[in-house]
Amino acid sequence: MPENSTEASMHSSPSGRKGKLKIYIGMSAGVGKTFRMLQETHRLLLNGVNVKVAYVETHGRRETQALIEGLPLIPRRRVFYKGKQLDELDVQAVLLLQPEVVIVDELAHTNIPGSKNEKRWQDVIEILEAGIDVISAVNIQHIESINEDVKAITGVEVKERVPDKLLQVADEVVNIDLTADELITRLKEGKIYDNSKVQQALQNFFKPEKILQLRELALKEVAGQVERKVDHEVTAKVNAWKHERFLACISSNHEIAQHIIRKTARLASYYNSKWYVLYVQTPKESVEKIPLAAQRHLINNFKNATELGAEVVQKKEGDIASAIIAMVEEKNITTVCIGKPHLKLWQIILKTSVFNQLLKTLSKNEVDLVILS
Repeated sequence: MPENSTEASMHSSPSGRKGKLKIYIGMSAGVGKTFRMLQETHRLLLNGVNVKVAYVETHGRRETQALIEGLPLIPRRRVFYKGKQLDELDVQAVLLLQPEVVIVDELAHTNIPGSKNEKRWQDVIEILEAGIDVISAVNIQHIESINEDVKAITGVEVKERVPDKLLQVADEVVNIDLTADELITRLKEGKIYDNSKVQQALQNFFKPEKILQLRELALKEVAGQVERKVDHEVTAKVNAWKHERFLACISSNHEIAQHIIRKTARLASYYNSKWYVLYVQTPKESVEKIPLAAQRHLINNFKNATELGAEVVQKKEGDIASAIIAMVEEKNITTVCIGKPHLKLWQIILKTSVFNQLLKTLSKNEVDLVILS
């Protein structure tokens, strides 16, 4: 979408409407997300829009710092935590001042303990609910369902994450793209980190092959967002897709459950569909029989699934296949996603009439069964 059409759509803020969300996304630090947000802020100001900067992190980058000059800022909330003075986004000040548009950087940031919201993306939702438009930014490695892919590429697990549903509610997602060479040049010129950190960055995160893979992830993510938008607003394809409903079937096995949840979230996100997570507590998995650590992991998986946009259903049932059949019929499920069973389990499954009954039920209702690797 051309920049000026964004400005036009962001001007008015009639009461009772939700704010619009625009997210700049990038493959890594230093691609220029904050720079672009600030350039857009200057443009909005020139067009007479009541825009304010509520939180921007320049990371000491001179070009970015220079762009803040002359922009109307909302002072940050100063908080003391563990003997240190920290600055946080002042959500109350934003709500009181009621600008038309507010700039909020670092979407994946975790607020200090004791804040009203645990995460900054939750602050942003609160601001949007008040009818204020938000422009924000995030790196690809902070998106929840891509987290494992990023870990495989970089070897680093990113702790601060943003649920995929936030990108789905965004009115616009804009990719700030650079080639690997351009990004490495910016790094060597000291435009991303100060010189003392450059060599270490080149040895670790900023290797061309890693940048290429992260760039591909960012491009795919934004392409998926655009495709969904086209399906909803331009073509009639949505009529064929809008009834898709996914069911992720998980057990108390933490890693497999995590994997099934993430992959199903990606599928549901692609089809912009409703999805569910089903956990069947068999007598073998009763509270007395599974260890405390497994119970904690299970609760975390439920929380993670909810943040990714799923509705979590727990059932006490001795027969897992029957519980799946009941869910399929009750929620009009179109695709059931399960983990890959090991070979012995397959042999048992194929011999049991209940699993055969499940396959017949799925087949009769034209439900797909996806076995996730």
